[in-house]
Amino acid sequence: MTATRVLVLNSGSSSVKYQLLDMRDSGRLANGLVERIGEQSSRLKHTPLATGGESREWTGPIADHDAALKAVAEELAKDGLGLDSPELAAIGHRVVHGGRRFTEPTVIDNAVLAEIERLIPVAPLHNPANLTGIRTATALRPDLPQVAVFDTAFHTTMPEAAARYAIDVETADAHRVRRYGFHGTSHAYVSRATAKLLGKAPEEVNVIVLHLGNGASASAVEKGRCVDTSMGLTPLEGLVMGTRSGDVDPAVIFHLARVGEMSIDEIDTLLNKKSGLIGLCGDNDMREIRRRIDEGDERAKLAFDIYIHRLKKYIGAYYAVLGHVDAVAFTAGVGENAAPVREATVAGLDSLGLAVDDGLNAVRGDEPRLISPAGARVAVAVVPTDEELEIATQTYALVKRKR
Repeated sequence: MTATRVLVLNSGSSSVKYQLLDMRDSGRLANGLVERIGEQSSRLKHTPLATGGESREWTGPIADHDAALKAVAEELAKDGLGLDSPELAAIGHRVVHGGRRFTEPTVIDNAVLAEIERLIPVAPLHNPANLTGIRTATALRPDLPQVAVFDTAFHTTMPEAAARYAIDVETADAHRVRRYGFHGTSHAYVSRATAKLLGKAPEEVNVIVLHLGNGASASAVEKGRCVDTSMGLTPLEGLVMGTRSGDVDPAVIFHLARVGEMSIDEIDTLLNKKSGLIGLCGDNDMREIRRRIDEGDERAKLAFDIYIHRLKKYIGAYYAVLGHVDAVAFTAGVGENAAPVREATVAGLDSLGLAVDDGLNAVRGDEPRLISPAGARVAVAVVPTDEELEIATQTYALVKRKR
């Protein structure tokens, strides 16, 4: 029997998101989420998609990631999909930061683990959790290939002119300070899916991808290769996000330290957790912000306007970088579901060939679709992202090559 199943794990600091896929047809067999790991009120939700069964939920203490993954294995086993199945080909892990070394999916060994650990200083919130998930999964199935798929990998094709910051080269190199970019699996998937929607190969189109969720990033994809992206050394740079500031004058940090007498940790918390939409208006849910705008809330309106202004700036910048643009693709939670965001982002960009059809923009759906008017010079698309499928696809392709 040829093993064709891939379990995808996305381990966060206090959560594990998972999905089991059969790569013969990319079909989903099961998915779920374990959250609030380490608390008395931990929660596991599991959905057996293969059998069409009802979702199962369990609430109670889950001490750590080891206990969480064992609970996931038990739930999968109840549906005949256990981790001991001979049909399981590999486990694919989302790893946020791969630095410059990891430019493609990689079979995990001790050297790979050591490098992911070495990168913790540039991804302190994410890489430690990713490592925990890898080590736990390896202990459960030491005989199975464990594959790391890196958020940063898609962006390693950026030219040095886009990847370098204009600071002293020796200092930058000594501390690995450069622009890495994130959400790479999403940008890779969406750029290819957009090309397919246009009936072309990825190598035939230039696409600006707008991944708009609580975290948000933009990328300029030229003929299938990323040439620029909005996030940098960390996921803080770039667009206005749910709780992150995005671009600020670096001297704001010095000012807050000197004049505001804030510590580095306090400034870090401010810019990462108390800024963006939540810092501007107290909400980071775009639905709530739109509701408040409809009720005449000026603070919510200003937050929305700042959010849109930053998006327009990046579209214009990436239009200049690419020279020619075939499509702008909206994806992720806000990009896929917030029609007012798409409308406002494109409004006034007619001279760039960008426009949306109000009727098409209002339609909701799970499939990639065009929302630009017929005959538009630049296609505007809504393309639901599928990071789990992207991770599974890359994992399975690598394992097949290694057989």
